[in-house]
Amino acid sequence: MRWRKYRLQTTTQAEDLVIMTLTEAGVEGVEIEDKVPLTEEDKKQMFVDIMPDGPADDGIAWLSFYLDEDADEEGILARAAEGLEDLRSFMDIGPCQVEKSYTEDKDWVNNWKEFFHQFYVDDILITPSWEEVKPEDAGRMIIHIDPGTAFGTGLHETTQLCIRQLKKYITPSTRLLDVGTGSGILSIAALKLGAVHAAGTDLDPSAITAVSENLEANGLPQSSMDVYLGNIIDDPEIQEKAGFEAYDVVVANILAEVLVPLTPEVVRHLKPGGVYITSGILEEKEQVVTDACRKAGLEVVEVTHQNDWVSVTAVKPVR
Repeated sequence: MRWRKYRLQTTTQAEDLVIMTLTEAGVEGVEIEDKVPLTEEDKKQMFVDIMPDGPADDGIAWLSFYLDEDADEEGILARAAEGLEDLRSFMDIGPCQVEKSYTEDKDWVNNWKEFFHQFYVDDILITPSWEEVKPEDAGRMIIHIDPGTAFGTGLHETTQLCIRQLKKYITPSTRLLDVGTGSGILSIAALKLGAVHAAGTDLDPSAITAVSENLEANGLPQSSMDVYLGNIIDDPEIQEKAGFEAYDVVVANILAEVLVPLTPEVVRHLKPGGVYITSGILEEKEQVVTDACRKAGLEVVEVTHQNDWVSVTAVKPVR
């Protein structure tokens, strides 16, 4: 289907009100491009393939929206223009001149696939469904992952750091908890390394579908992994579902700012002697995470690095 794309420039201060005005005119969804720093709540929801903070806010926001060929373009744009002029009468909303172009579904649904190719984490091959496994890789452990548009690919250093640590600690009796499971890549790696069962938590409902599809792609039974939708840090229902002192390994590829409140909760879910593997940590935040582990009663046993990123591994003492 061909879509009509509309883009306009506003201010970061006005973007919420401009979006509301567009919504009232009949626009069903708006993309935001700005340099506003993430809030703490935003950071808590970014569980996979975390990237460093971006540049400072310059006060500019670009808003884009789409209308299909059947939409009432004339009516929607007229209502939007009227609403924006009303808004302009009492605040600075920037130029707000609508630019029109055309695009196809594939522009935002499939183009990202051009940037995700199979790659190696040591002796493990991670590959999407649209690439063939080369004959020389037939003897490797192969993880088939289609992350979709909602989750990371596993190519990021933090995911690779976690996989390397999982290789060290997974045994045939391992029960794993994957906090912020996303596409399920870490859990699937653990299951293919021999773990008996995995459980994942995530805030995004897309995780349930992504994990299910990736389990199937890897020939793993759906019963080998449970996914719980919610925040294990402060949701008693999710905590109860996950189970206490139930896991040999807990893995969390999350921002350091989230690992700090998460770590004391993880301790409640680890078995005595259980291993806690973390990443998503910039080098300058390494001490923050190691301190959080020790404060929660864990023993830090290993810290590994890849480029600017860090993985901290800790163990729950046997008492």
